[in-house]
Amino acid sequence: MTPQIEALMRAADPAALWAVGSADAVHAAHTGHPDGWDTPLDATALTAVLALWPVIGGLVAQGELTLHTPLTAYGPAASAGLPGGTTAHHLLTHGDGPPALAALTRLAEHLAGTPLADHARTRVWRPLAMHGTRFAEGTLHTSPADLARFLRHLLSTADRPVARAWTAESLRIRTGELTPSRGLLWHPAPGGVWTHHPPSGPGPSVWISPRLGRWALLVPGPAHRPADASPTGSAAPLRTVFREAAFGPVPARAARGVDVP
Repeated sequence: MTPQIEALMRAADPAALWAVGSADAVHAAHTGHPDGWDTPLDATALTAVLALWPVIGGLVAQGELTLHTPLTAYGPAASAGLPGGTTAHHLLTHGDGPPALAALTRLAEHLAGTPLADHARTRVWRPLAMHGTRFAEGTLHTSPADLARFLRHLLSTADRPVARAWTAESLRIRTGELTPSRGLLWHPAPGGVWTHHPPSGPGPSVWISPRLGRWALLVPGPAHRPADASPTGSAAPLRTVFREAAFGPVPARAARGVDVP
């Protein structure tokens, strides 16, 4: 796996930041930046899974929220501007657009009694030692090290701050026969892999596969676009080939891992 990914990224995007690992370690990585694992990243496109998703999961675990209960049951503030009968499940399985994410944020803040940024920091990021992750002026900032900590936790046996039951419930098809298929703010990819990434452009992307016990992250280089990218700068082709390499067979030599502060 490691030589394949390294060769792929040298050819496709040598400035990209990427990593692949398991619950126990980072098995292969390239930061390509003087700050290394502490490189600051604009992770606004990952707000749904880094902030909203674990906060909503915590509210479910505490019994404060039931996914299939109409939001009108939680008061006017929770259902404002939404069609009658809308549930948290509806929003979590259609959370790609700003309206759904805004509605989920209002719901989370209403039930938690605190701003999303504060709740995520105290209940999720701080317990995971994600000290470089924060909101500032509407932008979510993080680091490769923090993304690795978050993804490793989701594959671990630890039940806090993100409950294992919530991860399992989220990483399965929740939309029946409807297309596109969706989990709870996570999208299915081939081979038992789940992902969250920007709908367009080259922002950070993350993948996770409990079945394979593996995760991956990719941030395309700031001045690079794949040769076959669309005029809008889509990073989809690079994401696809990276995912295929990252979730291929793992040779024994990859088990040693790479240290993350």
